[in-house]
Amino acid sequence: MNLGIENKNVLIVGASKGIGKGIALDFAEEKANIVAVARSKDLMEKVKEEALALGCPSFNVVIEDIMECDTQEFAKSLIEKYGAFDIVVHNVGGSLISRNPLGTGEEWNYALKFNAVASIDMNSILIPPMIEKGWGRVIQISSISGKMLRGNPLYASAKAFLNAYVESVGRALAPKGVVLSAVEPGAVAFEGSYWDNFIKEGHPRVHDFLSHHQAIDRFGTPKEIADVVLFMASEQASFMPGAVIPVDGANC
Repeated sequence: MNLGIENKNVLIVGASKGIGKGIALDFAEEKANIVAVARSKDLMEKVKEEALALGCPSFNVVIEDIMECDTQEFAKSLIEKYGAFDIVVHNVGGSLISRNPLGTGEEWNYALKFNAVASIDMNSILIPPMIEKGWGRVIQISSISGKMLRGNPLYASAKAFLNAYVESVGRALAPKGVVLSAVEPGAVAFEGSYWDNFIKEGHPRVHDFLSHHQAIDRFGTPKEIADVVLFMASEQASFMPGAVIPVDGANC
C-alpha cells in the first residue's frame, strides 16, 4: 500500500521517547521530511540518529517546552523556518498532573492546557496553510481515558475535551481537504515507562490490570500506536475526518 507520505513535511510535537519516538521512526521509514519537537536535546539527537539510519531524508530537531512558550508564536516560528506542514502529530500531555477531583481552577486549567489547549492553539496557526493547499492531516494523541473516564479525573476530562474538539472541528474541516483525527492509546509499555517499571519489579498490579482491563492480556507497544497514526496521516484516511480511534487491546 502506498501511503503517499514520502517527501511530505511532517511536524511531530513530543517525539523523544515512547509513542512519540515510535511515530517519528515510522515516518522516517516512509521517507518523510521531519521536524521533531521535544524538551530533551539528548533524547532527540538519539531519535534523529535512528531516523536518519532508516533513510529519513531530513530530520530537524527543535527543543521547546510547549507549556513554557507562546504556542501561537512558536507555531509561526516553525512555519517561518521550515515552511508549511502537510502533516502534524501532537503527542503531548500526560496524567502526571494533579489528581484532586476537587482541585482548583488553576489545576484544571493546567491539565486542560497540557492535554489539549496547547496543541489546539498551535493548530490555529498550522491548519490554515493546509486549507489553502486543500490537503492536510492533523493527528492528536488522545487516550482511552477520554472515553472510559477512569483514573485521574483531570486527565480523563481533558482528553474527553480533546476528543470533542477533534470530532466537532474535524467536521468543520472535512470539506476543506484537511483530516483532523485522534488516536486513543490504551496501556502501552516501553523502556522507562510507568508500566515497564512495574513489569521489571514483578509488581502484582501488572497482573491485576491485565486480567481486569486488557482483553488482549498484554500491554501495547509504541509501534502499534504509531502504525495507526501513520495510516491516519496517509492518503487512505481521506474519508475519516473527525475520527477518534481506540488502539487499546480491547480495554474494558
